[in-house]
Amino acid sequence: MSRLPAFRNEPYADFARPENRRAMEAALVRGRDACGREYALRIAGRPVTTGAWVRSVNPSQPAVLVGSLARANAALAAEAVADAAAFFPQWARMSVDDRVGIVFRTAALLRERKNEFNAWLVLEAGKSWVEAEAETAEAIDFCEYYARQMLRWANPEPLLQLPGERNELTYLPLGVGVVIPPWNFPLAILAGMTVAALVCGNTVVLKPSSETPVIAAQFVALLAEAGLPPRALALCAGSGAEIGDLLVTHPLTRFISFTGSRDVGLHINELAARPAPGLRWIRRVVAEMGGKDAIVVDADCDLDAAVAGVVASAFGYQGQKCSACSRAIVHGAVYEKFLGRLGPAVDALTVGDAADPSFAMGPVISAAARRSILGYMDLGRTEGHLLTGGHAAPGDGYFLQPTVFAGVAPAARLFREEIFGPVLAVTPAPDFPHALALANESDYGLTGAVYSYVPAHLDEARRDFHVGNLYLNRKCTGAMVGAHPFGGFNLSGTDSKAGGPDYLLQFLQAKSIATRLP
Repeated sequence: MSRLPAFRNEPYADFARPENRRAMEAALVRGRDACGREYALRIAGRPVTTGAWVRSVNPSQPAVLVGSLARANAALAAEAVADAAAFFPQWARMSVDDRVGIVFRTAALLRERKNEFNAWLVLEAGKSWVEAEAETAEAIDFCEYYARQMLRWANPEPLLQLPGERNELTYLPLGVGVVIPPWNFPLAILAGMTVAALVCGNTVVLKPSSETPVIAAQFVALLAEAGLPPRALALCAGSGAEIGDLLVTHPLTRFISFTGSRDVGLHINELAARPAPGLRWIRRVVAEMGGKDAIVVDADCDLDAAVAGVVASAFGYQGQKCSACSRAIVHGAVYEKFLGRLGPAVDALTVGDAADPSFAMGPVISAAARRSILGYMDLGRTEGHLLTGGHAAPGDGYFLQPTVFAGVAPAARLFREEIFGPVLAVTPAPDFPHALALANESDYGLTGAVYSYVPAHLDEARRDFHVGNLYLNRKCTGAMVGAHPFGGFNLSGTDSKAGGPDYLLQFLQAKSIATRLP
């Protein structure tokens, strides 16, 4: 392959520009016109419908059916794995340049159709225009970055050459991977997990989220258009109980790549570790399982920047990010001042249909999510002081007010449990060491941030803040491919470092070859 330009992140469209705004509005019109369609599964290289459906609705307008993806049964799930295993040798033998070329073409098609995918993210996932644009750009980044990284692993650094030998190290694909992406980044994380496995030469069975199946079907179609052989990727939708456990425990499944809740991730890890008849390997599990992320606000810092960073991190995409700030731990010397600025900043956030760019926040993903989050809002009234919010927001969609509880104790459930919604707990700390200790008081360890002008405190955070992604004097969301390899400690997962230089190693195995020279 000819010399490639250096990787750079995909730039974001500025929707303040009239031409960009008009293009996005037109894409939303086309998306609405396409709502209600039915999509087939892809099993063993062929389209399959079953008469049963996974249906998704627009969370801003739940009466609107976005689309339906055929639902697989156990027999189809088993067939998907078996056929992926049968096709694996052929796909693995395809040249790296050819596989990389498919991924680059996928990135190019995504770039051409960015607004089309933005529109699906707005309509099916309830993303704002800005959040949708960032996600589609991230999906492009994953394709561009992992394609380049595969070229690097295809040409590894030379080994020490012993006298009379030729010594080599080569990286081989693993086999069949089951990819289980989340609903909150139904394009970017789905694309990144899927493309990473494929570009290494693995075949994939993709089980999309039941909340966002249409975006999955759209991306699978895009990969086919880019030249991916039909049998390299199976699209197999259905419930965890009916097909999820089967996919994980199938003796031909070599690895599972999962992003989602802690409980499901631990269940997958437990299932994957069990021996079974016909199993000839230890299955790998690549898991990202959430967070309870904290931003520490020091006494000596840019308080306005800290407030802005907390608000953006806590309420961007309605708090439905594993990296979202759900705890603000504030030095007592500036605690009251921080609250005085935080309340008006949160009150200024508007909530409504994600398709309307005048709203800062859209809906949460589902009626069940709204019920769960409202339960935490009720709990918060017993565990802290309600600063603002605390209720459902007006409208037919799954809308909630951005909510802040102050004075939340470290033992409170609001301080410890992942809520996955627009609820922020604020806790005072007497000094910086105590604030950092409270930030670490969690079963999770995904992201964290510190706002401080004190170099010694920043150094202390670098050393002792136990998270996989630490941000100093900036928000704790918005990891960029290539710049912020993403993955967490503790029960946040396996610290996979998606978008980083080592990520593809999880989908490869190294083979050392020594040849005695004549």
